[in-house]
Amino acid sequence: MKQILVKKNILQTNEEIALRNKEVLLEKGIFTINLLGSPGAGKTSVLEQIIKNLKDKVNMTVIEGDLYTTKDAERIESHGVQVIQVNTGGACHLDASMIEEAMNHIDIEGMDFLIIENVGNLVCPASYNLSEDMKVTVLSIAEGNDKPLKYPSMFQRSEVLIVNKVDLIEFTNFSMDELYKDIKSLNENIKIFEVSCRTGQGLDELCEYFKSKVYERRGM
Repeated sequence: MKQILVKKNILQTNEEIALRNKEVLLEKGIFTINLLGSPGAGKTSVLEQIIKNLKDKVNMTVIEGDLYTTKDAERIESHGVQVIQVNTGGACHLDASMIEEAMNHIDIEGMDFLIIENVGNLVCPASYNLSEDMKVTVLSIAEGNDKPLKYPSMFQRSEVLIVNKVDLIEFTNFSMDELYKDIKSLNENIKIFEVSCRTGQGLDELCEYFKSKVYERRGM
């Protein structure tokens, strides 16, 4: 596992670097998602399930963002996929320069699917283009259904919402009806998947959706 400590080039804007990265990803036919969500939402657990379901069907690589540790990257690496750890040194989000540096250490030949797991945060990461094809936000039942209206930018800019830990809903006052009402008021086109990494609910549908996007990019 390669670990990268970030050095930024402050003379170039995030968007310029993101566009340069995007050209490479498009040229190679790589479908890319930016996986977002709060600490504890279950991003890494969802990612592990995606890997288990798709790693024998598509060639996957993960860029794992974290403030300081390599714990999540070690979890991902144990599933036998290429993973690059990016430590931000305290910054609350990844940016395009970090992705560019990570891509310099990735074997992208033959790669189909790049997943960027961002730092846990519902604010700053929403504003940064990481060259992704789509932003995917994970929201857990334990967080409550009020998060879309409290953090609208994240949900407005995401194409997919994964409502995680739905097996816990009977133990909470989480309202799925209110969530759908609020999220659709912000982003009527967002696609919503209700999943549980413990029971497996909804994971087949989620993985099939991502597989279809990868195959579409590949022209398959």
